[in-house]
Amino acid sequence: MAETMQFDLVSPERSLMSAQVTAVSIPGTEGDMTAMPNHAPTITTLRPGILKVETEKGTESFVVTGGFAEIGEKLTILAEKAVPHADMDQATYEALVKEAEAAYKEVKDAYFENEPGIVDEAAKLLQDMVAVGTHIGLDPMSPNF
Repeated sequence: MAETMQFDLVSPERSLMSAQVTAVSIPGTEGDMTAMPNHAPTITTLRPGILKVETEKGTESFVVTGGFAEIGEKLTILAEKAVPHADMDQATYEALVKEAEAAYKEVKDAYFENEPGIVDEAAKLLQDMVAVGTHIGLDPMSPNF
């Protein structure tokens, strides 16, 4: 039997998973990482991407739009939004991209002159969300920048 650790994935809407896992691949803002039992304590932020959870029964995937991961003796992910990969369809994906696009436009209109870094971050988040669709086989939308 492989060594495991407690894993919890929650979003504001609900708890999506609570299980013993052998590894979790995390789309971190500073780069992708894999957390396994006995991982060094770490807190990181998430970017839009695919979260892969490996259990002794198989692998489950979730699309996340951002959030935080706290790694210690257990791993807790607090996702801004998370959708099981199996539940992700074209309409759900398009709604997530449109939400990211609206946030980008709002930030661009409000901060472009004085805070270009904030606009760059919003644009990166939008681009990451568009890339998720390509990665999971959905039709990528062309955001209106």
